[in-house]
Amino acid sequence: MQLHLDYIHFNPVKHGYAETAAAWPYSTFGRYVLAGVYAADWGGTDEVARLEFE
Repeated sequence: MQLHLDYIHFNPVKHGYAETAAAWPYSTFGRYVLAGVYAADWGGTDEVARLEFE
Protein backbone atom coordinates (compact mmCIF):
# COMPACT_ATOMS: atom_id res chain seq x y z
CA MET A 1 0.00 0.00 0.00
CA GLN A 2 2.76 2.48 0.91
CA LEU A 3 4.53 2.05 -2.44
CA HIS A 4 1.23 2.70 -4.21
CA LEU A 5 0.76 5.94 -2.26
CA ASP A 6 4.38 6.94 -2.89
CA TYR A 7 3.90 6.41 -6.62
CA ILE A 8 0.71 8.48 -6.75
CA HIS A 9 2.10 11.35 -4.71
CA PHE A 10 5.48 11.44 -6.44
CA ASN A 11 4.21 11.15 -10.02
CA PRO A 12 3.71 14.93 -10.58
CA VAL A 13 7.31 15.53 -9.45
CA LYS A 14 8.65 12.74 -11.65
CA HIS A 15 6.95 14.21 -14.72
CA GLY A 16 7.98 17.79 -14.01
CA TYR A 17 4.57 19.19 -13.08
CA ALA A 18 5.64 20.17 -9.55
CA GLU A 19 8.87 20.69 -7.62
CA THR A 20 7.61 18.71 -4.61
CA ALA A 21 4.69 16.45 -3.80
CA ALA A 22 3.25 19.19 -1.59
CA ALA A 23 3.33 21.69 -4.46
CA TRP A 24 0.90 19.69 -6.62
CA PRO A 25 -2.51 21.32 -5.88
CA TYR A 26 -4.64 18.34 -6.98
CA SER A 27 -3.01 15.83 -4.64
CA THR A 28 -4.24 14.14 -1.49
CA PHE A 29 -0.69 14.48 -0.16
CA GLY A 30 -1.67 17.18 2.36
CA ARG A 31 -4.21 14.85 3.96
CA TYR A 32 -1.55 12.19 4.44
CA VAL A 33 0.82 14.75 5.97
CA LEU A 34 -1.89 15.74 8.48
CA ALA A 35 -2.47 12.04 9.24
CA GLY A 36 1.26 11.56 9.95
CA VAL A 37 1.93 9.23 7.03
CA TYR A 38 4.37 11.60 5.32
CA ALA A 39 6.68 14.37 6.46
CA ALA A 40 5.69 17.71 4.94
CA ASP A 41 8.97 17.88 2.99
CA TRP A 42 8.71 14.37 1.49
CA GLY A 43 8.71 14.04 -2.28
CA GLY A 44 11.09 16.72 -3.48
CA THR A 45 13.30 16.30 -6.51
CA ASP A 46 15.97 14.65 -4.30
CA GLU A 47 13.62 11.67 -4.03
CA VAL A 48 14.22 10.84 -7.71
CA ALA A 49 17.44 8.97 -6.93
CA ARG A 50 15.81 6.98 -4.12
CA LEU A 51 12.47 6.03 -5.67
CA GLU A 52 12.47 3.74 -8.67
CA PHE A 53 9.00 3.64 -10.17
CA GLU A 54 8.42 2.21 -13.60
